[in-house]
Amino acid sequence: MPGNVRKLRDEDINPCIEETDASKKCLEANNYTKDRCSSYFLRYKMCRKFWNGIMVQRRLNGVKPEMPTAKEREKILEEYKERPY
Repeated sequence: MPGNVRKLRDEDINPCIEETDASKKCLEANNYTKDRCSSYFLRYKMCRKFWNGIMVQRRLNGVKPEMPTAKEREKILEEYKERPY
C-alpha cells in the first residue's frame, strides 16, 4: 500500500475514516450517482470541519501533535452527548 494511502487509513492521522467509508459505500451502492449520497458527503464535510477546528485550536495553544490521537478523540467526543457532526 502506498504511503499516502496508508496515512489516510491511519486512525491517528485521519479522524474521518468512518465517514469516508460510508460515502464510498453509498456511491458504490448507488452506481456513483452523487445526488443520492449528499447526506454522506455533508457528514464527511462536517467531520473534517470539526476536527480541523480542534487542530487549529491545539496549534494556537502549542499542543503537539496538532491532530489528537484516536484515543484522545474518543475522550473529546465523550464530552458531547452525540457526535457534533
